[in-house]
Amino acid sequence: MGVGVLYYSERDALEDVMADPENLLFASKKDADERDKMLEYSEALLMFLQREVPDLTDDLAEQVAMKIAENRHLFARAAKTPDVLYGESEDE
Repeated sequence: MGVGVLYYSERDALEDVMADPENLLFASKKDADERDKMLEYSEALLMFLQREVPDLTDDLAEQVAMKIAENRHLFARAAKTPDVLYGESEDE
């Protein structure tokens, strides 16, 4: 019997990882690191949104931060070409 290695971001709660292993466990460290960077960016966005938009509920701020973080490459392109935001998102 062989031994396999799986990676996950420690920013994800272990219970969440075990509940959704197809999306939160990775065969490569590179993919897990990418997930970790996305979650770090989402946390920073959440803090920004809570500070800059005080009437935004915590739940909605968290959803918006995660969606922007998941599509950060699209938003980076949109800084130069805003029209890219009219198309479909990268995760669709």
